Amino acid sequence: MTEIDSTGPDRYAVRGKLAIAGSLHDGAVVIEDGFFTAVTRSNRNDDLPGRVIEAEIVAPGFVDLQVNGGFGYEVEGNTPELRLIAAWLTSTGVTSFLPTVISSPARFYDQILGSLAEDAPPDCARWLGYHLEGPFLSPARKGAHPISAIEAADEALFERFLDAFDASLVTLAPETPGNLDRIRRLRDASRVVSLGHTDATAEQISAGTDAGATMATHLFNAMSSFNHRNPGAIGAVLTDDRLVAGLIADGVHAHPKSVDLAIRAKGVARIALVSDMMSAAGMPPGTYTLGGQSVQTDGLSARLADGTLAGSVLTMDAAVRNVVEWANVTPAEAIRMATEIPAATLGRSAVGALGAGKLADLALLDRNLNVVRTIIGGETVYERR
Repeated sequence: MTEIDSTGPDRYAVRGKLAIAGSLHDGAVVIEDGFFTAVTRSNRNDDLPGRVIEAEIVAPGFVDLQVNGGFGYEVEGNTPELRLIAAWLTSTGVTSFLPTVISSPARFYDQILGSLAEDAPPDCARWLGYHLEGPFLSPARKGAHPISAIEAADEALFERFLDAFDASLVTLAPETPGNLDRIRRLRDASRVVSLGHTDATAEQISAGTDAGATMATHLFNAMSSFNHRNPGAIGAVLTDDRLVAGLIADGVHAHPKSVDLAIRAKGVARIALVSDMMSAAGMPPGTYTLGGQSVQTDGLSARLADGTLAGSVLTMDAAVRNVVEWANVTPAEAIRMATEIPAATLGRSAVGALGAGKLADLALLDRNLNVVRTIIGGETVYERR
């Protein structure tokens, strides 16, 4: 990467292969006051501001809808630890994310809900509200979620979810009694609903989608399996074009061939890459926590003592590289699944794409899809040394 006339006004351009709608195009984006003011196919210096940053691939900043923790810390509200996680995420190309909490006691939600009113600091990835993964889940598909929190979930707790402006995405199981009505109420309150940790039949998944769910949480994991006579949740998600499937492309939560299958079945436009990272991400093997539970990681996976997967140690830049290697997709298509698709699923049009008027959030990549520089609101917040 080179930079021309780096001592100029705030208005500048970034030039290279632009990742737009699943394709790469030669061109440049012009940035001023934290926003893109133009996207051009011109490579001529006289058509651009005096300051130009050159990059091999110019991608929108990655948008991760499932971050339980990282860098040794767990998401526990708007805390100094959350800000450390958000700062570390920039090294992976993430510029926007949903801090995610698994099923927890009611008192924990009292502590965190409403805490994200304050914007993230300028050197951190933006938080876009919480992903509340549970506790309105199926006990039969609890995964690493504490059964006590699932069994204690009640209508009073759900009302707190509805009232919390920062509850952006809620994962629940559509077959659990009362949850179809909860999906409708969440939809009416402009919340995004994802179906997950579910033992549902294909018909129950369809009912949840009819009620207003638009996403499925970590496809293949913690959901009823596929059978040719009983397609279960997996079969329903793979064949319902109304649902965007969250996909953890780490080779542990889903075999590389399963990743390929999912993208072939759903298409690039209906897959949102997620990390599902927990506190061990970015850290050496050892003992960490998820929802207060002890988790062991060997650097490849994170597991409870009984072997149950407990989040991941995947990063979004690695997920992008993995799907290019494992599935029949181009780098630009992989980038789209980490940017435009999750942003659109969340209904956040200001991020996840290159376009005039959008927030100037970028992940600048080399030809091998490694993060070289991350820009948030027009300011460089990470640069590879």
